[in-house]
Amino acid sequence: MTARRLDGKAIALQIRAEITEQVGQFVAAGHAPPKLAAILVGDDPASQVYVRNKERACQKAGIESLLDRMPVDTTQEQLLGRIAELNADPSVSGILVQLPLPSKDQGGAGLDERAVLDAVDPGKDVDAFSPVNVGLLMQGRPRFLPCTPHGIIQLLHRCDIETSGKHVVVVGRSDIVGKPMAMMLAQKDGSCGPQTANATVTLAHSRTANLTEVCRSADILIAAVGRPEMIRGDMIREGAAVIDVGINRVGDRLVGDVAFEEAEAVASAITPVPGGVGPLTIAMLLHNTLMAAKWQAEA
Repeated sequence: MTARRLDGKAIALQIRAEITEQVGQFVAAGHAPPKLAAILVGDDPASQVYVRNKERACQKAGIESLLDRMPVDTTQEQLLGRIAELNADPSVSGILVQLPLPSKDQGGAGLDERAVLDAVDPGKDVDAFSPVNVGLLMQGRPRFLPCTPHGIIQLLHRCDIETSGKHVVVVGRSDIVGKPMAMMLAQKDGSCGPQTANATVTLAHSRTANLTEVCRSADILIAAVGRPEMIRGDMIREGAAVIDVGINRVGDRLVGDVAFEEAEAVASAITPVPGGVGPLTIAMLLHNTLMAAKWQAEA
């Protein structure tokens, strides 16, 4: 068996085309274009690339973008003050703080990441990191869906991979991917309907006993543990679908959390790295920014 490769890049372009059309309709109805404000503290090269990609994506979709570059030694008070200004700015639809924030070892001021994220207005929290938005998701009535998990839901839906009644194993328990992914899959309904929800979900991690056996029980395996090629071919049941969220640099290669060639030989479908989940994250960020602008226009 050779797995079908799930082309996240192509699906992301499709979603972005839909968003561009919706933004055009929103503006044609007399509204100001949505605006995404990004805060970048320090000069981490990877973060600069991510922010630049987000800016370009906004531009192509007709969404305005504002980038606040703040020095590496920015204090907690200064950062919270800038977030408060953006919260109060009616022209700003969505706010994101690019993570990770610089550590003290990198010359940072020892910023409290949780307090920074909590300071973003929940109505402008397009990353869906606010405890208010996390709570709404837990109750099955989300305002915003976290970008990477939502991108995965869209990918599964548009590739005709149903989760209803299936056993999904999510490896990784981060607040950004693992936990919200598990919660979204377990809901009775979701953004793409009940067929891409209603799963029986196991949330596993690096300390799960008998992790190989747990993974092999999955109809759909989602790897989001942040360890290069941790999921080997013998951890995947034949015919399972594999979604690889990881992106890790090993030497001059980019690899996922799944040993791709081993997994491809046993899985029925698999996302490549790069070109799988990554492009969908930015697409869903644009979606959330447009949604925020619509809600603010109705307020």
